[in-house]
This record gives sequence, C-alpha cells and structure tokens, in this order.
Amino acid sequence: MAKEIANVKTSHDDLKPGMTVRVYQKIKELNAKGEEKERVQYYEGMIMAKRHGKEAGVTITVRKISDGVGVEKIFPLNLPTITKIEIKKQAKVRRAKLFYLRDYNKRLKEKIIA
Repeated sequence: MAKEIANVKTSHDDLKPGMTVRVYQKIKELNAKGEEKERVQYYEGMIMAKRHGKEAGVTITVRKISDGVGVEKIFPLNLPTITKIEIKKQAKVRRAKLFYLRDYNKRLKEKIIA
C-alpha cells in the first residue's frame, strides 16, 4: 500500500514537529443490521513528536484541542489503515519534542503550505 503525504508519494522524512497535519484513517464499523461498513475518518492536529526516525516503527504524536480538552493520539506511520497524510501548516519551532505545548496557551507563528 502506497501512502500519500501532502498529496505526493514521498517518504516520512517530510513530517516534522510543529506541522499541522490531517491524518486519514480507515475505520470499520458495524451498522444496525450487523454488517461491516468501512469509512475514512480524519484526525487533524499538530505533530508534537516524531519517534524512531528512519526505522520501520516510526510514529508521530498528534495533538488537538477538542471542546477545550487536549487530545493526543499516536500514529504508527506504517499502519495499513492510514490512507494519506496532508500537511496543512508549519509552525516555527526550535525543538524536536513539543511537549511544552500541553501547558502553553499562546499560538505559535505559522506559515500556510500551499
């Protein structure tokens, strides 16, 4: 399965902390009749950390604020259910791990990637 990153088939080296991304993932559900149904759901947030650089088990931690509550999700990038990753914005950051954003209430300076 080939994955798309920013609508272009490239490696995961393009993903960096501070990027706002939209991760599309296939989800299987059961409807009222008990039939299995598959749909694509996206999760949009900022990458806080990227772990295991160029290994097979590379993961990204994505954080978003949902109804005033911070939600973090860890995505293994080699997951077969991930269909594509779109890069929306890039914030100006100086660190590799952005865990300080959990307590940081201000917005970061960002540039929109077309």
